[in-house]
Formats: sequence, C-alpha cells, structure tokens
Amino acid sequence: MSPTVKSRDVATPGYELRTDLLSRVAHAHDASHYLLRPEVVVRAHDRVGVAAALREARRRGLPVTFRSGGTSLSGQASGGGMLVDTRARFTRVEVLDGGDRVRCEPGATLRLVNGHLLRYGRRLGPDPASEVACTIGGVVANNSSGMSSGTTRTAYRTVQAMTVVLPSGTVVDTGAPDADARLAAVEPELHRGLARLRDRVRGSASMRAEVERQFAMKNTMGYSVNSLLDHDEPVKILEHLMIGSEGTLGWVADVTFRTVPLLAHAATTLLVLDSLERATDALVPLVASDPEAIELMDPASLRVAAADPAADPSMRSLAAGAGITGQTALLVEYRADSAAALEPMVGAANDVVGSLRLEVPASVTTDTATRDRLWRVRKGLYTAVAGARPAGATALLEDVVVPVADLTATVRDLGGLFARHGYDGSLNDEAVTFGHAKDGNLHFMISPRLGDAAELDRYAAFSDDLVDLVLSRGGSLKAEHGTGRIMAPFVRRQYGDELYEVMREIKRLCDPAGLLNPGVVLTDDPQAHLRDLKVEASAGGDDGPLVDRCVECGYCEPGCPSRTVTTTPRQRIALLKELAVAPEGEREELERAYEYWGVQTCAADSMCVEACPVGIDTGVVMKGHRARSNPELVQKGGEVLARSWGPVVGALRGALGVVQVVPTPLVRAASEVARGIVGTDVVPRVDDDLPGPGPRRSPDGVPGAAGPAGAGEPRAVLFGSCMGELFAPADGGLPGLPGDGPRGAEAALRALCERAGVGLAVPEGIGGLCCGTPWVSKGLPDGAAQMAHRVLDALWTATRGGELPVVCDASSCTHGLVETPKHLDAAGRERFARLRVVDAVTFVRTDVLPGLTARGVDVARQPSVVVHPTCATVHLDAVDDLRAVAAAVADDAVVPAAWGCCGFAGDRGMLHPELTAAATEAEATEVADREAELPGGRFDAYVSNNRTCEMGMARATGRDYVHVLELLEAATRPTGRPAPRPATPRG
Repeated sequence: MSPTVKSRDVATPGYELRTDLLSRVAHAHDASHYLLRPEVVVRAHDRVGVAAALREARRRGLPVTFRSGGTSLSGQASGGGMLVDTRARFTRVEVLDGGDRVRCEPGATLRLVNGHLLRYGRRLGPDPASEVACTIGGVVANNSSGMSSGTTRTAYRTVQAMTVVLPSGTVVDTGAPDADARLAAVEPELHRGLARLRDRVRGSASMRAEVERQFAMKNTMGYSVNSLLDHDEPVKILEHLMIGSEGTLGWVADVTFRTVPLLAHAATTLLVLDSLERATDALVPLVASDPEAIELMDPASLRVAAADPAADPSMRSLAAGAGITGQTALLVEYRADSAAALEPMVGAANDVVGSLRLEVPASVTTDTATRDRLWRVRKGLYTAVAGARPAGATALLEDVVVPVADLTATVRDLGGLFARHGYDGSLNDEAVTFGHAKDGNLHFMISPRLGDAAELDRYAAFSDDLVDLVLSRGGSLKAEHGTGRIMAPFVRRQYGDELYEVMREIKRLCDPAGLLNPGVVLTDDPQAHLRDLKVEASAGGDDGPLVDRCVECGYCEPGCPSRTVTTTPRQRIALLKELAVAPEGEREELERAYEYWGVQTCAADSMCVEACPVGIDTGVVMKGHRARSNPELVQKGGEVLARSWGPVVGALRGALGVVQVVPTPLVRAASEVARGIVGTDVVPRVDDDLPGPGPRRSPDGVPGAAGPAGAGEPRAVLFGSCMGELFAPADGGLPGLPGDGPRGAEAALRALCERAGVGLAVPEGIGGLCCGTPWVSKGLPDGAAQMAHRVLDALWTATRGGELPVVCDASSCTHGLVETPKHLDAAGRERFARLRVVDAVTFVRTDVLPGLTARGVDVARQPSVVVHPTCATVHLDAVDDLRAVAAAVADDAVVPAAWGCCGFAGDRGMLHPELTAAATEAEATEVADREAELPGGRFDAYVSNNRTCEMGMARATGRDYVHVLELLEAATRPTGRPAPRPATPRG
C-alpha cells in the first residue's frame, strides 16, 4: 500500500478526511501571524464533497474553515476544527463571451485566470500583489482589490454571479433566471430575513448615511452591508454578502466575473520627493493626469528598495551620498489599450513630472525592463522586509484606509505612533510604510516578537492606538486584506451598534449553528486579536540558515509539482520548523511521515525559488536531506558510477531493451515486488509507456559548410544528453511531416546545423559524460563533484579554453551544466567561468534559424502546436526562445496557461508516478479543452525540449510529445512531403 493511501483516515467519493499529525501541522500554517492546528483536514473533490464535509463537521461538532491559497494576512484562513482544502481540485477556468466574462472555481489563482484571459485582451479587475498565489476563493472571500482597482474594479464590483453552498447544504446558483424564487423556496427564513434587513437599513437615515460613508472608500471591515443598499433581490444581496465574508457565511463553489480591458501598453515613473508633504501635495496634479496607479513608499521602504540588487538604478542611487532620510517616493503608472493612446498620456505625465521638485531626475518610461524592475521592488516590499526581520520576529503587515485628504496627516501621525511604541528603529524594529496613495490606502509592517510577553503588550497598546487614529480620521481599519482575527474585535467600534447588530443577524441567518470560521469577522472577545499567535521558530541545523527567512506567504505553492498530492515548499519549511520544537513523541511521528511527504516527493525542480520573494530554494534543502540520509557506502557508490558512466548507460539501455520484449504485466509485477522490498524511492515502477533505448551519442562532429573560420570549422561544442541515449524518441509525434529522417533531439540538432552551415564539435569521451543532475538530485555530492571535474576537463579541451559555446540538447541537462561550478573547487570554478553553456533551443534561435533563412531552407509550417516549457527552461530564462522556435514552425504556438513542471524530474516520475500525475493534471485538462476547439480535435504537434518531460506530458495527455527541434528538423527536410498521417493517442 502506498504512503498516500496510508495517510487517509476516511475516503469517500466526495472528499478525503485526514487526521494524521503531519497533515494537520502542515495545513495549520498560512501567511498570517496566527496559528491554529485543525483537528481534521478535508480535501474536497467536488461541491458534493464540500456539502458532505459540512455534514460530517456538524456530526462531529467541529467548526469549519475553508482554505484555498492561504495568502491572507489577517488570520481568516486557519482554524482549530475542520479545515477544508478547496484549492487542489477546484481550478477550472471557463472564458465566456469572448473574454468579457470568466467563470472560475475557487482554487484557480489570479495569475492562471489572467493567463486564460490574455489572448482575449482582458483581465480580472482585482489586482492584488499576491496574484501569483492568491486564489479566486480568497479574492471573493476578502473582497480583494489591489494597486489599480480602486473601488470600482474590486471583487464586489465585478462579480456577476456565483454558486454558493450554504452551511445547511443548500446550493444556490445566483445567476439562474429564477434564483431569487428558488432561494425563497428552499431557504425561506434566509430570504425573508435578508429582505427585512434590507428594508431596515434603507429605512434608517443614519444607517444609510453611515453605510454610504464607509463604502465610499476601500473597506473590507465586517460584512458588505452596502449590498443592502445596492441590491433589491435577497439572492443578489446574499451574493454580495458572500464577497468579503471570509468563509463565515458559506462557500463559493464557482464565480463569474465581468472582466476589464487588459490595457497592455504601459508607462511608469518613479518620483522621489524630499518629504512626505511634497509627495502627497504632488497627488493632486498626478491624479488629474489619469494614472492607473500611484504607489507611495516612505523612507524606510526606499532604503529596502535601494538595497535590492535587482532594483532599478534610480532606486539604488538613492543610497549614495547623504543616504535616505525623509525622502518619499511615488511610483506612478499609466496604461492604455494601444501605443497611440498611451502617447498623449505620457506627454501629459512628463509635463507634470517636469513641474515637480524631485530628488532624483525622472521621466515616464515605456521600457519593459525598467518598468519590471520598478514594480518588482514595490510588489516585493512586504516579503523583502519580512525576509530580513530579526530571528524570532513575526512579519506583521497592517492595512488601513483614510480619505485621501487626510493621508498626509495620517502618515505623519502613524510615524508618531511608531516612535511612541518603539517601531521607529529605536528597538531594532523599523516600521515600513507603503500603499495605494490614490485610494488613501496604507500598508505598514512591523516585526514584533510575539512570543515575548513585553513585546506582546507593546503590540497590544500599539493596536489600540492605531484603531483610535484611523477611526478618528474617518477611515477603515481594513481596506483590502479582510477583517480576519486581527480586526474582528473592532468591527462594532467602526460601524456602531446598529450596523453591528445587522451584521450579527446576517451571520445568524446564513449560519445559525455558528459552524463557519467562528471568531473571524465578528467576535465578542475584545482580546481575540492577541490569541492563537504564531511564534516564530528556527528549523535549526543545516536547514535553519536556508529556510528561516520564510514568511509563509505561499507564493511558492502554485508552481510546486507536489502541491496536490503531498506537501508544498511552504509546508515543507513549516514542518521543518515544527520538527525543531516538537515534543519527542510528535517529532518521531513527523520525522517518519516527512521522509515521503516532504523529501521523497519533492521534485527538487527549484521552481519554488523562482516565485519565492526571499529567494529560498526548497529543492536544494530536500537534496540536502537526501544527501545526509545516504550512508558513506552509497556516497562511494555514487563516485564509482561517475567514473564509469559509459558502461552504466550501456547497461541501462540494455535493461530498457529487455523491458520492451518482456510482456508488460510481468515486468510491472516484478518492479512492484522490488519496490515493496527495496523501497519506492529506489526501484522505479515500469509501465507500458516506458520507451525503449534511444540511439547512442555520436562522437563525431557535424561539419559546417560555411562556418565563420572557413568550411568545416565548428561554431559550437555539442554536449549530447544521455537521456536521449537512454530513452528513444516518440514514434508518432510528427504527423503530416516526412516520416524518414533522423529521430531524437541530438540527431535533429545535428541535421538542422548541417542545413544551416553550422559546424559542431563533440567532446572526447562523450559517451561517459553527464551533466551531473542525477547525482545532485539523489543527494550524492561526491559523485557530482567527480563528474563535474570530468566534464570540465572535456569541455575545456573541446571549446579551446572557452572559445566555443557549449550546446546541450536537453534543457534539464543544460541547466545541470550551468550548475556545474557548485560542485567544483575554486580553481575549477575559475576555469568554468570562461565557458558559455547554451541550451539547444536558444542556440537554434540565435544561430541556426538565421542560417536556415540565409540558405533559403523552406519550413513546412503547422497550423497549431502546443508547447510545454520545462522548469529548466525557466531557470535558463529561455522560455521566449522555446516559444520563438515553435513559432518558426507553427502559425499558432500555444503555451497552456496552466503549464508547470511535469514532476517527472529525471526518474522521480518512475519512482513516484503519483507525483507526475498530480503535477500534470491541470495542464492536461487545459490541453484537452483547447483541443476541443480545434477542427480535428487535436493540435498538429505537441512539443517540449526535454525527453523525460516529453514522457511525462505524453503520459498525462495521451499525446506523443517530441522535442521542438525534432519538429523543426522534420519541417525543413528537403524530401517530398507525404500525406499527413494520424498520430495514435497513447494510453
């Protein structure tokens, strides 16, 4: 029985229920500073499963918290009873009306939804900085807005319909034509109660005026009682009460949004002024120039920005000279749907900029790289500051709003509060303030040690003073982060007794048993915001320096291959910290479970570091665990393998050949027996889709007819991947193209170079060389070092000391070669620094395609091709190159919005096939959906640039994936072109 099945206490058609310690500890952590450990964790499969889980919770007397992205900062995504994970299975996205509307399930991230909308020139209205990880469920639950959404493009203003599951189990489709009548029939008390509250608020001049005042600004405190004024039908009131209700009234199974124009053309400027007053004075002319967003950054924010090596030079230059004292910056962006429409906006904006007295010269720029650098720092301020917090401190981000006219005074008074309570740097904790200036919305971060009684008292006193300050300015204690536990005790104070009682009645009508998320949004406990606090711990040992900076933001999770099958990088790190402080009995249980749930099923693809704002590579951490778990004998064996890799590859090829002739059931049975005895992380599972051995790597170079140094002179060194030698290329991946010719990525690259007149050299002894990735992945550093030195010596000679670039035909192997210096001594690193390693796809784009064009080589273009980038392609910054090469042979080269690492990870897809199945599910579903739109029900080809990734995607989709260079090679063959042949679906 697999470890996956062992972990489930209850499995039903609609959900899995887990009570094991690891699941409960892992799911307790979210991005907030609260920590409540659930008693049970439920992974719902569908809306029926959610309703069944609610019934089970009622039977057990457990409160219920819905968890999706877990990026919320205010404590609304964790609970101590039943935690229902609605992220993993609910990721469907359906674009409607040519992109004018989109229907989403709650587990889909904003980035995924916007990826689907991109080809229609549309996007969602809410645009929070956490869009890489925050989900539709959270956007609706918190009434998210963002940097440019203001009060008109929030979730509340752009939702058109939704399907709601109430605590009673009733399912309400608010978009149905007879939705209101149905609600009256199935939930008569709720229907009557909402109508009664509507009339009550509308009939009170004081309540009506207060609601209108409160919601004239950004406001996510309490329930959206403005719905009682904005809508007449109780079902529409219910729909909009759900927005911002933080999972306390029901669960949103899907939601339909009205989208907004993408406005793809943008211009940005950073304005640094000498004081807060000058910055806020500048808001008047800037707002008149109609910008999309204006972001304010105080002096502490600018100091963080200036220290970021990836920041724009205009920010880094601020640290020079006298440094940053009272300077305040405004990051301003303009957007339009065309370059022509943007041009006059830029002109008007430059006029305004020219009228301001700036500390640093500035102009409005449309340069994409500059704009990205400016926004990268602003969007990463929270996590950059949090990542640099003192050991044991908690990153606590607050979110308030005041009328814009009161912004200057509020920021000044906030500074006074910081000084009064020691958050001005005097106690090693300097508050950082930034926010959406156009909306009067401020964020600030402090880093208290919540485990220290004196610090907790200091924080409590500061919170009380903050409430006084914001409410005295006519503001709201929450603008866009949701009420949560942090501000629930102050809802009555912000709204007054009458409206608070209206909110209590809303909760009673929807959730009479008080089942959903108690203590969130509304509470009678004036100290609730000071309870259940997360006390930061260190993972200690070798892991501590690598992971202690984690702020548990969850940005790493959407790209993690194991996110829906075991754990995520955030959870792996949280578990390491919990292991460090767990009592002995718990620690032993967690350690046993962590081996599979944390270490074995980590693809170690390092996609997490691409998303992590503080640069934590959990893949490296898990490789470290593997290395430490390997005994000395195994490490010595790794060295032996590295020294005799050629014969080892030959033996593996022979074994694959045997597998091809022995009946699959016999081989599979034998592999399962061995897996049961030796271990699932050692012996691979053999399935019928495992290819036979590929062609041997050739030691011969390819002559170039017109190389730069004369005929036959090589222009690059070809480092063929041993993966192509181990695994044969797909049989049916080139429909409609000539069937005879070279097969495999290496052979395709050789043929393309020959046609383009590009000569290639091959390192001596290529048959015994490898990029080193297998040793690194398995935690065999001695073997990795042995292979690294062998590869360096061979490449140093072949490239003539770095004169020629090294080209590799598999992206993961290219990335492995790039990482080689990590396994070399200082002298080896110095030599390797003179080598240039290039992926074959990049080389073809820059050197081969121009040669094909110059020689007049025709390309038989395909109508449509689906492209699967690999994690290594991302690390190599070569995704655009892959797209470009695919576009050279296809009219429509489609990269699915849901693409991600396939989880095959060398041999991990054979060791743990459940990992690859989970990692590819969303992408495979999208590919199938896109196929349904095509005349023939399929794309003309399916391409990637790594053999094992092609195997993983073929397994997931039932389509043969080939290397993009195989497609390009077949499309440029000089032979005649036979009639298209159908590709046989696999599986």
